[in-house]
Amino acid sequence: MTPNEPASGGAPTPAEWKILRIIHESAPCPARDVVAVAGEAYGWSASTVKTLLRRLVAKGHLTTERKRNLFVYSPTQSAVRMICSEADGLLANTVDDAVGPLLAYMLQKSRLSKSDLDELRSLLDDKEAQQ
Repeated sequence: MTPNEPASGGAPTPAEWKILRIIHESAPCPARDVVAVAGEAYGWSASTVKTLLRRLVAKGHLTTERKRNLFVYSPTQSAVRMICSEADGLLANTVDDAVGPLLAYMLQKSRLSKSDLDELRSLLDDKEAQQ
């Protein structure tokens, strides 16, 4: 395996996340639709998008099914589950005294609804009660 070759089951690269976002928004999604959206949004060629799709299938993040003359892609996990897996990896690699600042940074950068904020307050209250 070369450094540029994706590892089976590996985390998505930034470019692969862009493809996953497109597919999660309209799954199941024909390859031609992914090519059209990614081409418009990022200026990527059809061959670039198809390469990213193949990598995501090889990594286990997407499934593909042939329907007549179309290749249709679907995610293997919900968007929330995929993000949680990424967050687990980030937290596993975070130094203990950096967790608080990391969460504060993420909170500042996030768009949150009132219900999201209420849930976070409840989680913080529960966490504090456990201490």
